[in-house]
Amino acid sequence: MALFGRKKKAVQVESSGEEKQGQLAVLKDAFKLTRKEKPSALIYMAIIFIAVLVIGVFVGNNLGHPVYFTILSIPVALLAAFFFFTRQANSAAFASIEGQLGAGASVLMAIRSGFTTTPAVNVSRNQDMVHRTVGRAGIILVGEGSSATNVKSMLLDEKRKMERFVPGVPVTEITVGNEKGQIAIRKLQKHVKKLPKKLSKQQMREVRARVKAIGGLQMPIPKGPMPMNRNAKMPKR
Repeated sequence: MALFGRKKKAVQVESSGEEKQGQLAVLKDAFKLTRKEKPSALIYMAIIFIAVLVIGVFVGNNLGHPVYFTILSIPVALLAAFFFFTRQANSAAFASIEGQLGAGASVLMAIRSGFTTTPAVNVSRNQDMVHRTVGRAGIILVGEGSSATNVKSMLLDEKRKMERFVPGVPVTEITVGNEKGQIAIRKLQKHVKKLPKKLSKQQMREVRARVKAIGGLQMPIPKGPMPMNRNAKMPKR
């Protein structure tokens, strides 16, 4: 029994070590991407750290506890700088894929729970495309490309297809872009998550099973760090 116990502990330690290495690799990739896309962000991080630390020391001197408040200010300053860094890393991640072929699919596939995305279920000669996501909101069709008119037509075709294969299931159409009526790539993930839930978990599983048979095309999507949040981690390159 003791032998099995030791093996289990060893596996847990090894798993923890791999997880830490993975997290460090994610932060390393995020740092490189931020330095490339937003080099000034690193300067602002240093300014924020120093500013919070100085404020802590100043308050400590006024209250007669300079050493205590200095020690207390260091983790607070690190936390403030890191919070700023995560926001800038998110922005840099979106900036690095914006305008690329399949950027919308890349963002949708970064949603870890509650959604299943099939990229490029419809693609035109001009590389306009439609991606399909299934979640509690029903079927979500996301179109992106250079021609808004063509994308709208493709979304309509795909919607008719879904209504034929899975009748009665709510279908939401979204166009990625920066024009009126479109959703910016950086807001796409948040917008999709906020859609009202119209299916139960059981209904969602049934819809997933039915649309899985329809499949999609194998198209390349941008690879690289994805925005850091509670539901999505940034994969390594």
